[in-house]
Amino acid sequence: MPFSSLKLHPSLLKGIKELGFARPTPIQADAIPPALAGRDVLACAMTGSGKTAAFLLPILHLLIERPRGTTRALVLTPTRELAAQILEDLNDLAVHTPITGAAVFGGVGMGPQEHAFRTGVDVLVATPGRLLDHFKAPYAKLPGLEYLVLDEADRMLDMGFLPEIRRVLRHLPARRQTFFFSATIPPPIVALTREMLRDPAMINLERSAAPAVGITQAVYPVAQELKSALLTSLLKRGEMDEALVFTRTKHRANRLQAYLVKQGIKAERIHGNRSQAQRTEALAGFKSGKYRVLVATDIAARGIDVEALGHVVNFDVPTVPDDYIHRVGRTARAEATGDAFTLVAPEEEGELRAIERAVGKRLPRVTVPDFDYGARPEGRLEVPLAERIAAIRARKSEERARAKAKAERPASSPRPPSRRPQRGRRPG
Repeated sequence: MPFSSLKLHPSLLKGIKELGFARPTPIQADAIPPALAGRDVLACAMTGSGKTAAFLLPILHLLIERPRGTTRALVLTPTRELAAQILEDLNDLAVHTPITGAAVFGGVGMGPQEHAFRTGVDVLVATPGRLLDHFKAPYAKLPGLEYLVLDEADRMLDMGFLPEIRRVLRHLPARRQTFFFSATIPPPIVALTREMLRDPAMINLERSAAPAVGITQAVYPVAQELKSALLTSLLKRGEMDEALVFTRTKHRANRLQAYLVKQGIKAERIHGNRSQAQRTEALAGFKSGKYRVLVATDIAARGIDVEALGHVVNFDVPTVPDDYIHRVGRTARAEATGDAFTLVAPEEEGELRAIERAVGKRLPRVTVPDFDYGARPEGRLEVPLAERIAAIRARKSEERARAKAKAERPASSPRPPSRRPQRGRRPG
C-alpha cells in the first residue's frame, strides 16, 4: 500500500517521497486512518517500527490549513534525546508546509523555549519535568491545544514520570484528540489510558514484545573482565563498522569509552551525568562518523535514532527483557536489517535466560576464533558492589579507630611559664 492511499496532504506526500519512503510501515498503515478520522489511538508499537511518523503525519495533515500562532499539538516524551529526535523528524516531514515546532527539555536555557510558547509554535515536543517548570509562568498556557501524544509511555512510567504526567494533564484542555503509544502495556498504563482516552482505536495490543524481524541476534559468552578486550577484538577484526554499545552504569560507560580510545578506536559516551551540549555533540559525532563507537546507558535506549545503524552491542546484559528489546531496536529500524550482539558473563546467564523466554527462542552462542579467552585481564572497568561496600566499611572502621585512639591519648603536660623578662623592665 503506497502512502498516497492514506489521503495525506500533497505537501506531506512530497516530503515523504524526498525522504525515500515509498510505503507505510504496518503501525503507520493501522494508526494513520483512525487518527485522520478524529479518533483517539492506543497503540502498542515497538522501537524502530516507524511509530513517530504514525502520530506526526496525521497531526501535520490536520494542522496544515489551520491559522498559525497557536500551539495546537503537544508531544510528551521521556528523554531529551527522544524529544530532539521527534522534532527533527517533524521538521523533515513538514519541510514543504508552514508548520513550526519546538523542543522543550532540561539541560538548556529556558529563553528560546519561552519564545516558542509566546509565539505559539504549532507543535511542542516536551519532557514532563521541563514542561511543568514552564507551566509555573503565566506565558505557558495552552488553551488552544487540540492534539496530545504520549510517546514511550511505559518508559515514562519506568522513569517515575506518572505523577508529572497527571500534573501536565491538569494544564491541558479536556476536549482534545489523544494518541497513546507504548512498547508495553503494564497495568498502570492501562489505568492511565482509561482516564485519558475516549473510545480509542486499539492497535497491536495483543502483540508480545519482540525485536524487529530484521535483527540478527547473537550471544558471546566471555568472562566479565575480558569483555573490553573481546569488544575491541570484534571492532579491530572488522566485524562492526560502527556500534552503539550499552553499559549498565555511567561509570562503566566512562571507563569503557576511555579504554576504547586508548586502543585507538574513536569512541564517545552519552549518559545522564553529561551536559546537554556534551550529549548532543556525542550523538551528532556518532551520526556523522566522527566516532565509530557510542557508549550509552539505558537513558538513551529510546532516544537514539541513527540511520542505517548496523550494530548494537549489549556490553552488559540488561536485567529487564523489555530493556533488551529497546536496546536492540536501535538497529533494523523501519524494516531495515542489523545485528545485535550481547556479551554474557557467567553471572549474567540468569538475565539472558529471561530475555530468551521473552523473545521465545534460544539465541545462538558465538566463540571468536583466535581470541584468547584465558588471557590475563588488563584491569576491571568497575569494582564489584560487594567489594566497594567492604572497602568503605574498612575505611570507616579505620577512621573510627584513629578517632578513638586520639580521644584516649593522655593530655600533654602544661607548658612551664615563660621566664623571659617583660618588655621594658630589666632583670633585677
